[in-house]
Amino acid sequence: MDKPFDFVEVRVPAKAEYVGVIRLTISGIANRMGFTYDDIEDLKVAISEAVTNAVQHAYHENDEGEVTVGFGLYTNRLEVMVADHGGSFNLQEVKKDIGPYTSDQPIENLREGGFGLFLIDALMDKVEINNKYGVIVIMTKFLHENGVEQSDDQISTTQ
Repeated sequence: MDKPFDFVEVRVPAKAEYVGVIRLTISGIANRMGFTYDDIEDLKVAISEAVTNAVQHAYHENDEGEVTVGFGLYTNRLEVMVADHGGSFNLQEVKKDIGPYTSDQPIENLREGGFGLFLIDALMDKVEINNKYGVIVIMTKFLHENGVEQSDDQISTTQ
């Protein structure tokens, strides 16, 4: 298993007002890695769905819960982990128990309101679920070679 060249972890209170903070974080990381504008928009929507799902379903209203988001930066992809519990990720432990998300999985396994996972699956290149310690969603978006240059080529500067 290859290791990320950087790993960024963010923990926020399990409150809807922090979804925007996570969106800004993923936008900054993805931009720095060279993702296209469209891919960054997809990443922002996918992470909003995952974090919102964790916020809504991980905790009872009176609990002071946390959502942990981990960003694994690789040369060819960004892996994003969203966990509906506080605490740091043990990357090897999480990946050992991970399985692919399939649309035929019983929705109860993914918490009620898990329809956001269908959207996440459509926007990301790979989606995996770990149900061992609460629900952890791992979303992967591959960085396509010369993605920025391709985007620039579509705009002609000649008349």
